[in-house]
Amino acid sequence: MVAQIISFPGQKSSNKLAVSFRFLLSLYAIVPLCLLVLWLDKFGFNFALRNMLPSSPTHFLLFQILFGTPHIIASSLLLVSHHDYLQTFKSKLIGMTLFIMVFFGIGSLFIPYRALYIITACWTVYHVLKQQHGIAKAVCRLPSWAFYLQLWLSVSAGIFIYMGIFLKNSLEPEQAVLVLKVATVLTAGLLISTWVCQRYVPSRFGLYFLWANTLLVASSWYVYSEQYYFLAILMPRLVHDVTAYSFYVTHDVNRHGEQPQNGLFRAATALRLPIWFVLPLLSFVLTYLLQAYGDEWVNLLLQTLFSTQIYKAVTLGFLGYLALMHYYTEAFVWAAGSPLRRYIRFSGV
Repeated sequence: MVAQIISFPGQKSSNKLAVSFRFLLSLYAIVPLCLLVLWLDKFGFNFALRNMLPSSPTHFLLFQILFGTPHIIASSLLLVSHHDYLQTFKSKLIGMTLFIMVFFGIGSLFIPYRALYIITACWTVYHVLKQQHGIAKAVCRLPSWAFYLQLWLSVSAGIFIYMGIFLKNSLEPEQAVLVLKVATVLTAGLLISTWVCQRYVPSRFGLYFLWANTLLVASSWYVYSEQYYFLAILMPRLVHDVTAYSFYVTHDVNRHGEQPQNGLFRAATALRLPIWFVLPLLSFVLTYLLQAYGDEWVNLLLQTLFSTQIYKAVTLGFLGYLALMHYYTEAFVWAAGSPLRRYIRFSGV
């Protein structure tokens, strides 16, 4: 989801469910909550929580099951379960699949792993923050230059925060200090930019959104600098993922609420599952199965049939492919004129 998603013309007037801007803004409450947890642990419990938390969110299976992967699977399910969407975006999907195969498949034979990792990290951060700034654009109504200034300062700071967290074990001490310093300078620049740009925001509600995005990045920097790496990733991850699900659920209810239009939702109706519950339930179940057992099942099959195994075929290969496709497709599937966009309207401004 990017800046183009917020475009009000062409919405179906019959859409009963709306994406609420006030609900999306409320998600940022995770920021002061995490800061409060940090301060309580730091000043009241002598860093007991920090010592208990995993050094990286990826070391915590529950985190991987709850955040990141589920909304990526949900996005993929939403596309592949609707024939008209596949037909509309078929050439783009095929083209991007071939690109991923060549660049990340064949390219991995020549491009160093760290370079590929940094490219993916940059794309991940860009995707997460572009979604939040794109949504805020509708209520902040910044001039184009101010919008992109805010966006690129946020993304730049976010990239260095991300690398400082996920590459910390492979960085030399001097490199780790440099990454933190660069993140600090960029975060300071973002705060100054927000202070300057706020004069162009016409409403108080828009100001709340403008500062919410800035404080999301600034708080992630602060929490990262205090070495609460888990909390630093949790904040943007929760805001991003729940925001995405709000779009997916709104789409499904508005398209299938009165009359299910594909096999998945007809089956859900037969099982008396609420329409809004189908995609979240299926995406979380599939995430758990793929994360916990996917590699084992694939390697069992490969060992039986071909006497070979593939390292992390599912958790790195398949889920990595879905993630990259998700970053790509979300840039256009919710844009004005997209068949998905017809089932989205907004409220709460």
